[in-house]
Amino acid sequence: MIALQFADIKDFMHKLLCTDLFDHFLLSEASIRTSVDFSINGRLNQDFFDPEDEAYPLAAGSCAAPFSMLRPICFQLMKGTRTPLGFHLVFQLSPTNQQRTIERCGCSFLLEDISGMFWNLKFQNRRLTCTTGISYRTFSMDKSLEQEWDRLTSIFFKNNKILFEIL
Repeated sequence: MIALQFADIKDFMHKLLCTDLFDHFLLSEASIRTSVDFSINGRLNQDFFDPEDEAYPLAAGSCAAPFSMLRPICFQLMKGTRTPLGFHLVFQLSPTNQQRTIERCGCSFLLEDISGMFWNLKFQNRRLTCTTGISYRTFSMDKSLEQEWDRLTSIFFKNNKILFEIL
């Protein structure tokens, strides 16, 4: 697990809300504090979708919604002349990308061993931070997957020219 602090909040927020850079992540949950508090449970409701819908396979798997579905809502809640008091977004890797990360790591974990690989993005007191994390279904002393997730997180932000420092 690592914690990062972003240097250019305005640039980060533009990339988060106005581009598709984060759209392939799943949004597990969100809370946004403006004039009122908003809470989003990112879990897709299977009964809402028809089998022909693009999101149906995700919903059938009781998975979180892709950020691409919720980004316009988050943008509407945060836009305006005043900066939000705060927000907390929990991003999760899709099962497909979790599997790729496990394979890239070369560790002994299986996809079934992992509940999720997460980023916790938090804006509070005019500071924007990201904390990485993995939720395991089993106990292990092996930290190789966490180290790989942390490494890939740093690479993602560097490759997308998002300035950060490790806390």
